[in-house]
Amino acid sequence: MEDLSDYLKESDCIDYTNPLVAEKANQLKASSSDKLDYIEKAYKFVRDEIPHTWDAKLTVVSKNASDVLKNKTGICWTKSCLLAALLRANKIPAGISYQYLTRADDASDGYIIHALNTVYIDSLKKWIRLDARGNKAGVNAQFSLEKEILAFPARPEFGEKDYRDNHCDLDLRLKEILKTSSNILEVRTDF
Repeated sequence: MEDLSDYLKESDCIDYTNPLVAEKANQLKASSSDKLDYIEKAYKFVRDEIPHTWDAKLTVVSKNASDVLKNKTGICWTKSCLLAALLRANKIPAGISYQYLTRADDASDGYIIHALNTVYIDSLKKWIRLDARGNKAGVNAQFSLEKEILAFPARPEFGEKDYRDNHCDLDLRLKEILKTSSNILEVRTDF
């Protein structure tokens, strides 16, 4: 059996004992019929109720899961932290996966690092990936146990990559970018 303990731990970014996160996790759990229903409700809450900072044209930088709840916005990196925190608060293993995507419709404007979640579904004995970035025109991520329906399919013809990785915490480089940014316009991923 796979050791899932690292995917249940708290971190500075996935701060699930923070009162804001714990309260939201309890609210979602109280309205859920079972563990799968809770996972779907937590996912849809982060995807649909927390606007992506760029989409909302805001400048605030949420640096961890509790900041996303406090600020009521986040970018994909911290929205992923919030979903992981809500799941871990109820002992559901969750991690973070990355994609390397173009900023524009082609490679003309450089690349970004996009974060999404991995979730271990105990009843199915498998990991799935969910993308809570937030839907908009041209983006339609969905909850699915069978087939990934992510915000962005990687397009290798433009140099995009889907790493299909599974990390127990946000990448240190991304944490540093968030830590040193006071305005969303300062957040860059030109590694």
